[in-house]
Formats: sequence, C-alpha cells, structure tokens
Amino acid sequence: MPSSAAQRRVRAATSESRPVQWVLIGISLVFIAVILVLPLTTVFAEAFRRGPDEFLKALADKDAQAAIRLTLLVAAISVPLNIVFGVCAAWAIAKYEFKGKAFLITLIDLPFSVSPVISGLVYVLLFGAGSMLGPWLRSYGIEVLFAVPGIVLATIFVTFPFVARELIPLMQVQGTGDEEAAISLGANGWQTFWRVTLPNIKWGLLYGVLLCNARAMGEFGAVTVVSGRIRGQTTTMPLQIEILYNEYNAVAAFSLAAMLALLALVTLVLKSILEWRFGDELAATNGGH
Repeated sequence: MPSSAAQRRVRAATSESRPVQWVLIGISLVFIAVILVLPLTTVFAEAFRRGPDEFLKALADKDAQAAIRLTLLVAAISVPLNIVFGVCAAWAIAKYEFKGKAFLITLIDLPFSVSPVISGLVYVLLFGAGSMLGPWLRSYGIEVLFAVPGIVLATIFVTFPFVARELIPLMQVQGTGDEEAAISLGANGWQTFWRVTLPNIKWGLLYGVLLCNARAMGEFGAVTVVSGRIRGQTTTMPLQIEILYNEYNAVAAFSLAAMLALLALVTLVLKSILEWRFGDELAATNGGH
C-alpha cells in the first residue's frame, strides 16, 4: 500500500490549481459555444425566421419529402448491413487468431483516413460507363450510379467502421471464457451467440449503431459524387440543403437543415443516455480506440 505522503505527491502531480481549472473549463465552454452552439442556434433561428408556417411549408415540399424519405431509406439499408458486418468482423478479430488480423483491422479503419469524395470516385470507376461492371449491370436493367444502390454503397463504405470499432475492444476485454463455458455445457454456435455473446455486447452494439446511423443520415461527400443530384430522386437531405441554399432559398434550406439537426440531436441524446446508464461498459468499449 502506498504511503499517505506518496498519495499526496500523486495528487499534487495530477491536479491543477483552481484558477487553472477555471481557465481550462472556460476555454472549453467558449470553444463549444462558438463551434457548436452558435451554428445550431443560427440554423434554428433562420429556419423559423418567417414563422412556423413557412417552416412546415418548406418541409411539406415534394422534393424535401423525397429527400427525407431517401435519407431514411439509405440509413435503413446501410445500418443493418453494417451491424452484420461489424458483429462478424469483431467476432473474428476478438475471438480468433489468424494471419492478416492486423491488416483486416487496418482495412476497417480505412474510411476514417480516406476522403469520402475519393470513395465516391472509386464507385464511379467501378460502375461508370467506361468500366466493365457498369455496362454489364445496365444490360440487366440494374442501375448503380445516379440511383439508390450507388448511394447505399457509398454510405456503407463511409459508415462500416463504426459498429466494428465499437465492438472489437469490448469483445477483446470480455475474452472467450463465457463462450467456452457455454460450449462446454452443450450449446452450439448459434445458441452461444444469441444467449451469451449478444447479451454481453448489446449496449456497445447499440452505441455503435447510433453513431453509424448519425453518419449515414448526414453523409455528403461520397453521396454527392455517386448520386447525380437528381431532384426528387437521388438527393438526400444534405444534398437537398445545398441545392436550396445555392438557389438562395434560405428558409427552405435552413428548415431542412433544422430537421437534420434534430435527428442528430436525438442521436446525441440517446448516446448520452447510454453513456450515463452504462458508463463502465461503454468506457471499456471506447478504451480500445
């Protein structure tokens, strides 16, 4: 056991004076106010500048409605697929030893380091008119670029690390003891997953899903390359906001931006609730980042 003198030295080395603490807190609050609170306040103020009627009218526009539906559709497709990939990748990386594990982890992190615009260009090269896949797919009536499949693919690419990167450190911390015990008692692979592994990772999984969903709904760079920006057909909410703003339709642009911000804030609230209720498990999840 360390002596009281040693404990005092540790506290002295790791604690700051009260003025320094207030300065650090003040800098943080000012930064948050300028970078986050002020822009969000401006968005909602501009959205309601002409009253609630204009706000609702802007959201009721057919192109805005189509953008909202497409955004939710893309999220509804990409997030479940990322859940499947994330769980499988985390299971393989955390529970097994195999050659190329480090390379697989690097590939999972790739979308964090590559510009979303580049990922969109990659799909243009793969499915464009000058590629081998594009004309072959079109011969069967399958359109990828400038259609929903291309938007979904681009969104999946930029969002697939979120679930996996939340689950990998959590599964590594938990180890394989529970699964081995279940198998030794006669459980098969599916029973072990549904009754042992999934309950152990459910809160970390939900945390990753929230982050993945928020990024899927707000993605702009990759989607703008592959969508073609066809109004009412291939414009998601971020793309529709840009179109409206470039047309000097500020109220409609900020109204749709306010709706997107509300969806993001709901995600943030749910994320904060998870961190508050299940702080220890989520801390273990984020500890491997």
